[in-house]
Amino acid sequence: MKKIINFKIVKKAFGLILVFLGLFALVTPMTPGAWLIFIGAELLGWKFLLNHRLVVWMKNLFGKKSAPKENV
Repeated sequence: MKKIINFKIVKKAFGLILVFLGLFALVTPMTPGAWLIFIGAELLGWKFLLNHRLVVWMKNLFGKKSAPKENV
C-alpha cells in the first residue's frame, strides 16, 4: 500500500504555521498567543523548551521502571 501522508512534512508545516501565528500574535495588541512561537519551534526541531537533559530524564522515567541515578 502506498504511503499517503508524510508525517515529517506535516510536522514541519504545522510548526511553521505555529511560528507565524505566534509572531502575528506577538505584534498584535492584546493577543495572548506569542507562546505558539516556542511550540512551533519545538515541532521544527529547534530546542527551546525541551533541552537534552529533560528529554533524557523523560526517556529514563517512562522507558525504565527505576528512576535515573544521579552522579554525585
